[in-house]
Amino acid sequence: MPQAMTKHPTDSARTATRLVNAGRRGEWTGTEGNPGRVVTPPVWRASTHLYPDMAAMKAESGRNEDGRFYYGRRGAPTQWALAEALTELEPGAAGTVLYPSGVAALAGALMTVLKAGDVLLITDNAYDPTRALGRGLLTDFGVETRFFDPLDPVAFEAAICPRARAVLLEAPGSLTMEMEDVPLLAAIARRHGMISIVDNTWASPLGFQPLTHGVDISVMSLTKHVGGHSDLMMGSAAAGPEIYPALRRRAQALGQVVSPDDAALALRGLRTLGVRLERESASALAIAGWLAARPEVAAVLCPMLPGAPGHDLWRRDFTGGCGLFSFVLKGGDAAARARFIDALALFGIGYSWGGFESLVVPVDPAPIRAVTPWPLAGMDAADRFGVRLSIGLEDPADLIADLERGFAAITAG
Repeated sequence: MPQAMTKHPTDSARTATRLVNAGRRGEWTGTEGNPGRVVTPPVWRASTHLYPDMAAMKAESGRNEDGRFYYGRRGAPTQWALAEALTELEPGAAGTVLYPSGVAALAGALMTVLKAGDVLLITDNAYDPTRALGRGLLTDFGVETRFFDPLDPVAFEAAICPRARAVLLEAPGSLTMEMEDVPLLAAIARRHGMISIVDNTWASPLGFQPLTHGVDISVMSLTKHVGGHSDLMMGSAAAGPEIYPALRRRAQALGQVVSPDDAALALRGLRTLGVRLERESASALAIAGWLAARPEVAAVLCPMLPGAPGHDLWRRDFTGGCGLFSFVLKGGDAAARARFIDALALFGIGYSWGGFESLVVPVDPAPIRAVTPWPLAGMDAADRFGVRLSIGLEDPADLIADLERGFAAITAG
């Protein structure tokens, strides 16, 4: 019987082709003498890796890269295939480290580049668990965290001191959607000898490539778009050859490992990432445009929407987006917003985003902001009750009808 051929995408393959083929090495999708006989890398569940003899054990003990069996904590073909696939999608990356959650990936990246006495600068529109890392865990290890206005590069540079070692960006902010100038901020950081890290979960490498825009470490919560089905927790950090080895060593020192079952789910989600993001983005843009015309809405915070805050930067630097955006109710109060959300039938009330289903949560950033205001500059002080939508794969017409029910509930109240 003829053996299956091991095929790999060429260096010039486009993104959609890479999504289908990345991480499918013949030796990970078959057996010795029969490479590439199955489409998807099987789930390799193993804590112990065995050696044929002492010479083999000695030879492998000095090797530390994916593809080398050593011990389960360093992974096996299922995890290696996912890490390799993610690296292939991240231009400029020498490798990708997997973590059991997005927060773990952020913590792993920060603990790789920071030490006691260092200063970390965090954008003030950052995800709340990111802020908690700066104010809690890193403080316990002697790192000082300072927040800065993501829309003010001058203030950012003024906040840099001799002890500043790293900056953590998020583009756009996952609640209020400010779109900072990532290439400019990364260039300022590099000029001062700082490491730049960006949470790129919103766009993924399909919509924005941080390393080619001057960023040092690109972090994602794979829980969101890559998983795509709200059934796994995972994160990743990718970096160039100068930093990737350190990321890997620190993750291993901390005992970070992901399960092969979850890695298999993430690989499955990765194959359809492109078509899902395209559909979710188109639906989100249609719904954002509809919301912008509603009298109950004071502002739509969606960088993909022409005329919305940050659209020019998004158009300059990004090639795609996703279904996550926010809007602000005109006037009203918390009770009116609660009636709006409770009336929705198709939007689940729950944290996270990037799955196939649509979700909604209230947006109340004022208590966590350190240096930037809420409501945002230019907004009326009375317009402070925000709503964040994660648009899934439902028909956008049905989602708009559901939002109509929400607005009707505000009036009825």
